[in-house]
Amino acid sequence: MHETSTKNYATFHDLKWASVFITGGGSGIGASLTDGFMGQGANVSFVQRSDAGEFVLQMQEKRGRSPHYTKCDVTDVSALQAALNQARHANGPITVLANNAANDNRHTLSGLSSDEWDAALNVNLRPHFVTARSVAPTMKSAGGGSIINFSSIAYMIGYSGFPAYIASKAAITGLTRGLARELGPDNIRVNALMPGWVLTDRQMKLWATDESLAAHLNLQCLKQHIYGEDIVGGTLFLASNISRMMTGQALVIDGGVAVTG
Repeated sequence: MHETSTKNYATFHDLKWASVFITGGGSGIGASLTDGFMGQGANVSFVQRSDAGEFVLQMQEKRGRSPHYTKCDVTDVSALQAALNQARHANGPITVLANNAANDNRHTLSGLSSDEWDAALNVNLRPHFVTARSVAPTMKSAGGGSIINFSSIAYMIGYSGFPAYIASKAAITGLTRGLARELGPDNIRVNALMPGWVLTDRQMKLWATDESLAAHLNLQCLKQHIYGEDIVGGTLFLASNISRMMTGQALVIDGGVAVTG
């Protein structure tokens, strides 16, 4: 498992004691986010479909306190809403929401049934809507907040091999821009974060080969692989009031593959 030093992370003082909710916060990029926010002194709640008990213990040992963890399948709307309510009870009104959970299983157009299409959108897109709808009223009451929707550069450069995932990630950017306009008067900022190929344990186990790693690195301007820790700094920036006039934007962290602007 790769580990990147986090000693050079900037400190965002306004995130101390902030109530943060992360979907998929117990593994992959999400685990790095949980660790990163806890390192800022934030009160973190997260949901994870798989058992994250061992990760919680790791955070307790590393940070001296535990994140609030609820085992939850984000496709279960009632369970996700209940988890949000539990997070509010544990840590107070949620002022930072990171919609990170996703499933990038490979599939083809011809091999994907209509039910499988719906299932893919239910895990990759619908939770962003459900969580935003839930936290917006309390963010308004708290004077504002930040919603960070994880999209991907995958749709920007037109990857093949998972059309439902690609469609979901494109829709997330559209949802982000619409919500930024709708929620802006309540001082709620909504931005998308666009990772490149982040080499989580899952990626390394299922899809990374020497050839695919070399080919993707050739696409990057920066000739270093990307890991979960590399996504944390941009997320903290979007969560903090240091970016208080930034909303409706797509922040790309991919080593220089896709280009915006």
